[in-house]
Amino acid sequence: MKFVATPLAGVFVVEIEPIADERGLFARTFCRDEFAAQGLVPDLVQCSVSFNKQRGTLRGMHYQLMPHGEAKLVRVTQGSIYDVALDLRPDSPSYCRWFAVELSAENRRALYIPVGCAHGFQSLKDEAEVFYQMSACYQPEAARGVRWDDSAFAIAWPLPEPILNAKDRSFVPFQG
Repeated sequence: MKFVATPLAGVFVVEIEPIADERGLFARTFCRDEFAAQGLVPDLVQCSVSFNKQRGTLRGMHYQLMPHGEAKLVRVTQGSIYDVALDLRPDSPSYCRWFAVELSAENRRALYIPVGCAHGFQSLKDEAEVFYQMSACYQPEAARGVRWDDSAFAIAWPLPEPILNAKDRSFVPFQG
């Protein structure tokens, strides 16, 4: 695997290194030792999937309060998404900045998002499926979010008029 640093401290694009032959390819998508060697949280305790029927579906921007903060490794198994990490760590050099990358079934990239960062995405194709691996179990009482369209961050979403649920629409502006 290749770990490509982004402008956000601790956020990495993870690229596979496929071994191809006449049958197709094989590649590791996770290795505890390699993640630990990069200083990333190597313990993943929960996996989830989201299926997004329509292009333009937006989920985010989500995080969990400490002590239930979670690192995430996000990969697309079908379709494609515009995946966004938002740094909400006050002591971080990239505080309140965001980074986005296209993840797709075709490019097989993943995005590693450390504890203290919010995460969200917008589906770029119909029937996009997203696979998440997390370092902490979901705790409903610790679940939080910030507005996807908050001017404090000015995230440049690729598609206008996103499809949102009521919960994501209800997040209040960031109070820093």
